[in-house]
Amino acid sequence: MSTKKYYHFIRLMGRSASHITLECALLCRPTYAFIGEEVEAKNQSLQDIVMQLVAVIQNRSSAGKNYGVILVPEGLIEFIPEVNALIKEINHVLSQPTVASEVDEIYQEVAAQLTQASQTLLNFLPKSIAHQLLLDRDPHGNVQVAKIETEKLLIQLISSKLDKTTKFAPQAHYFGYEGRCAFPSQFDTNYCYNLGHTAGVLIQMQFTGLMSCIRHLHLPAAQQQPCGYPLVAMMCVERRKGKDVPVIKKALTELDGELF
Repeated sequence: MSTKKYYHFIRLMGRSASHITLECALLCRPTYAFIGEEVEAKNQSLQDIVMQLVAVIQNRSSAGKNYGVILVPEGLIEFIPEVNALIKEINHVLSQPTVASEVDEIYQEVAAQLTQASQTLLNFLPKSIAHQLLLDRDPHGNVQVAKIETEKLLIQLISSKLDKTTKFAPQAHYFGYEGRCAFPSQFDTNYCYNLGHTAGVLIQMQFTGLMSCIRHLHLPAAQQQPCGYPLVAMMCVERRKGKDVPVIKKALTELDGELF
């Protein structure tokens, strides 16, 4: 409210789930908050997302409000079906050996092996974002979504769609770990102490392949229950570096849940 001339586009942590963005939206009531799981469920395209924000900005401008806060989960781009399809195709192509070393050579080599729809999308993206999709990989060979500046991509695309009469002064931010490093509450400290204590007991009893857990956290402390949960029960098979491997299943935001 003290900077009534800027739109703040804030990218928040959460590669595969929008839990943090949802919690922040509930607490600070932003102008607009994207929930990746909702974007996927509605099968929204990048164009749909951009035009939604263009409409919001134009409506607010007509009311004399040329400012706002837009929350963007860092994994949003993976939830856009067309972009997700592009990322999967790129992952598959780059899982094969390549002789290309320069970014433009890699771009041409990858683009030639994509489907027509993915080629069109890759060419539509700003070069800086396309290069991030091609070059920044994690140890599993996947795109490092946290490094993709989705908030800057949205700013660029929105700016190209707005007419010149609409005032639009965007600021891009990324709140990583430093954005969620508040002092722990009394609940946090008690909870984590008990998780550690439970882990120690599990080790002492020579259990293995378990995650330390505390059940029934909504009940009084005396009724809460320490336990070990088998990791294998949380696993599923995903495609990594062109191969099927077992990984911990992602816990996504539930669109039929109370918080959403």
